[in-house]
Amino acid sequence: MSVSVQRLATERRAVPAHHFTWSSQTPTVSVVIPALNEAENLPHVLPLIPSWVDEVLLVDGHSTDRTVEVALELLPNIRIVYQEGRGKGAALRTGFAAATGDIIVMLDADGSTDPAEIPLFCAALLAGADFVKGSRFLQGAGTADMELHRMLGNLVFVMSVRLLFGGNFSDLCYGYNAFWRGVLSSLNLDGDGFEIETMMNVRALQAGLKIAEVPSFEYKRRHGCSRLRAIPDGWRVLRTIFKERLANRRLTVDWNKQAQQDPVS
Repeated sequence: MSVSVQRLATERRAVPAHHFTWSSQTPTVSVVIPALNEAENLPHVLPLIPSWVDEVLLVDGHSTDRTVEVALELLPNIRIVYQEGRGKGAALRTGFAAATGDIIVMLDADGSTDPAEIPLFCAALLAGADFVKGSRFLQGAGTADMELHRMLGNLVFVMSVRLLFGGNFSDLCYGYNAFWRGVLSSLNLDGDGFEIETMMNVRALQAGLKIAEVPSFEYKRRHGCSRLRAIPDGWRVLRTIFKERLANRRLTVDWNKQAQQDPVS
């Protein structure tokens, strides 16, 4: 582990015991990378992952190019996991289930997220956060891959979540996140597509997890075309936000009914 992260590890505030039992050992880190036909992009990603990362999992969506072969050539000890289901959300859930590290970091295979930022995410977790999300709209952050209409859409989503759930997110639809593996049960993820990031953020907020945002810079995809479809995927994000709100309201109503039926004596 890097010197800066080791120093934070010794000075860190205690995290809840069900997240990580602290001892003389530093926590292990797993990086989960969903990939579909990303053979050209992997040389710009895998070699940049810090050497102290304990486990790198490439979740292959049944690529038809040399994605798996290139990954093994670049990083012989990489774990190849084959995706169950379809979509980015399904790929991430497959990777999360297979990861063994105390900390799980999400990384894109197209070169848009910078592996050099991994220590920043880990440091925030070691400092006491349960869930750390990258933001392209904090000081020191930015994006080279967001058109104006997508930026405006993200703002609408951010304001919708603030209004419906509270919190103070500055970014919502960004896939660079990290968290303690123990919080997965609180997130209870079931999304299949690009809405998975929004689902994670909202459910982390609803679960009362300690959330931290860190600045992150989003680069353009190195090669190939993005699979993100602004209108259909934007609609899925918006639908996810309102489904989460309705689910939360139903849960509150059910809890109130139960409380009335079983009053505390």
